[in-house]
Parts: sequence; C-alpha cells; structure tokens
Amino acid sequence: TIFHDTLEGFSISVSLSNNSLDGTTNVTNITLSHYYPHSVYMAAGYIVAYSFIFLLCMVGNILVCLIVLENHRMRTVTNLFIFNLAISDLLVGIFCIPTTLVDNLITGWPFSNTICKMSGFVQGVSVSASVFTLVAIAIERFRCIVYPLRPKLTLLVAKAAIASIWILAVIIMCPSAVALTVERIPFHYMVYNDDLNNTIPLYACYENFIRPQMRKVYTAILFAFIYLIPLVVIMVMYGSIGVKLFTSVVASREPQLGNGMEETGGRRRARISQKKIRVVKMLIVVALLFMLSWLPLWTLWMIADYASLDNKQLDFLAGYIFPFAHWLAFSNSSVNPIIYGYYNENFKRGFQAVCKSRSFSCVVQLGSKVNPISSKQVNLNAQEASRNVEHSLVRIVELRKAITAFPGSKTEYMFTFEDIDETSVCGRSGLIIN
Repeated sequence: TIFHDTLEGFSISVSLSNNSLDGTTNVTNITLSHYYPHSVYMAAGYIVAYSFIFLLCMVGNILVCLIVLENHRMRTVTNLFIFNLAISDLLVGIFCIPTTLVDNLITGWPFSNTICKMSGFVQGVSVSASVFTLVAIAIERFRCIVYPLRPKLTLLVAKAAIASIWILAVIIMCPSAVALTVERIPFHYMVYNDDLNNTIPLYACYENFIRPQMRKVYTAILFAFIYLIPLVVIMVMYGSIGVKLFTSVVASREPQLGNGMEETGGRRRARISQKKIRVVKMLIVVALLFMLSWLPLWTLWMIADYASLDNKQLDFLAGYIFPFAHWLAFSNSSVNPIIYGYYNENFKRGFQAVCKSRSFSCVVQLGSKVNPISSKQVNLNAQEASRNVEHSLVRIVELRKAITAFPGSKTEYMFTFEDIDETSVCGRSGLIIN
C-alpha cells in the first residue's frame, strides 16, 4: 500500500506499508523527486544566463591570452599574472560553468565517480588559482606604485610565483578530491515525467569525510584562504595604492618653479588628475566586484554546513538560491578581462593589434581583389613610426633636462612617473596607471 502527501517543492514523501505473515506492518518512508526539478521557463532562464557568462568568459579570456602571446612588449611581469588569471578563469569557464548548469537542471549526479572527483578538484583548483592570481596582481601593482624606485620583479620571479599559486591551489583542494565520492542516497528516487512507475535511484556527488565535523572545519578553512584573507589583502593593497596616488596628486599641485614650467605643470596636473580618477575607479570596481560576486556563494556554503536546515529549506536553497549564487561567482571570471583590459591602455593597444593582425591576414589570404596594401603605404607608415620614435626620444631628453634643473622637486618626480610611460620601471610592468 502506498500513502503519500501532496506535492510540495521538489520532493514528495511516500510511505510504503507491507503486512507480514505474523500480522506486523512494516512501514518504509521514501522520497520521490522530480528528475527535472524546474519548469521549462525556469530551466531556459538558467541555460541562457549560464551560456551568456560562458561565452563571455571564453571570448574575453582567450583574447587576453592572444594579446599577451602575440605581442612581445606585453610579456611583462604584471601582464604575465594577468595571463595566468585568464588561464585560471578559462578553467573556471570550462569545468565549472557547464557542470554547475547541468547540476542545477537535473536532480542528482548523472556522471561517474571519476568525473565527480576530477570535476570538483579542477573546479576548486581553478577558482583558487584565480583568486590567488588576483592577490598577486594587487601585490605587484602595490610594489610598483607605492615603491616605484625599488627593483621590479623579474619574469623568473613572476613565473616562480605563478608556479607557487598553482601548487598552493592543488594542496588546498587535495582533501576535497579525496573526500569527493558518488553514493546512492537510500530511499530516495527520481521520478521521470511524473510517472511513479518510472523511477530512477538518486546518486549524489558530495564530500564524504570520515567525521561530519571535518566538513565544517574544511569549509571554514576554504572560506578563510580563498575568500576572507585574499579579500583583506586586496583591499589593503589597493587602499595603499589609492592613498599613494592621492598624495602624489596633492604634491603635484604645489607652485611650480620658473615661468617656463607653469603651463606644462597645469597640463600635467590635469593629466595626473584624470589618471588618478581612472585608477581609483578601477580599484573600487575590482575590490567591490570580487567581494560581492563571491560573498553570496560563500554565505550559502557556511549556512548549509553550520545552520540546522530541514529538507524543505535545503531544497529551496539548492533549487533557486544556489544557482544564482554560482552564476554570480562565475561571472567574476567572465568580467575580469573587461576590467583589466578596459582600464589598461597596454591591453587596449594589444587588442587593436590583434584585430589588425587578424584583418591583415584575411586581406593577404583573399588576394589582391580586396584593396591590397601598397609598398608606398608601407613606406609611409614606416616613416611615420620613425618620426614618432624620434619625437619620443627628444621628449625623454627634455624631461631629463627638466629633472636636472630642478633636483629634489616632488612635482618633477611625478612628471617622470606619469609621463615617461614606456621607459619607466612601472611602465614596463604594464601598470594600471597607463
């Protein structure tokens, strides 16, 4: 005999009674869940939302990688970190977004135990590497802006830091890889097409620690090392950068020595102010976006582990809140190329170079029918480039003469720091102040 209550949420409780020969009645409580827990419109909304950030993540981060790889001048310390950030964000897009979408669309785990371990491990490592790379970028920019006269990091040191980032990410996610497993949930079945005669056993991919308390401790450790501590470091680094830029702008407003420098000083102050505003905007966007995009997901994880929630509350979180929180967290990997590319003139020029090189290749392959570039035009472009280089060299010489004429001037220090972009130590590092 089957007794069940009305459908509520995603699951229904069913009681099976069986009368034995000795007259006793055995009652077994089972749970039935929809194989597709969402309506068609809700599922379509999830697919569109996740597909959008997936495409944005793929296109944006691939473009960042192409810009760094195809332009030798872009292979600097800071840009190497940004390249690593793009790689980790690509892994987030490849391994996190599709599997999370499938997990949200259906009930249970449809794949094998190996995929469960591999998917969860790669997801955790890629997210950890992405966060650690954000911290490395903040530290590098802090060193370059707050202490511009110190020796810059070499590419070898940057590569060692990147290797350490991935090693640390692997180490911190090893317990999760060991604990992840696929197990059948007893007395829980999935109903396909609302047909009670067509049920499927429910399997779940989850972290099965030896003691339940270990899961809570591990979640707290991950929260500290992958969210809280990186957030504090990023806020401190960018806050120090903002203070440094603000004091530099105040110093640049001091009276200039000599009438010949007054007009130049006015233009310089305006230029510094604009760059200061641009940098502050980026720092606010980076810090707030990182904090806001990951805060809901980490909050839900802490609530799920530390709060005593019943099955209905867990079903509601898993069905509606967790999908949005995952989408918001993964969107951080999708918009990182926009933030670090839009506010960085080097990446703007690199993006234009990639587009031009692609267009030029297409023109060459199509042949002479599509307005081929003449040798005369090439010579004119070469002459123009030569004049630009000569003008830049003359400008640098004049700036150095100005520095010699006014030794110890804070304003002249800011002059060289802001204006000699490509020849300064920080300019070679691909700074955000460009």
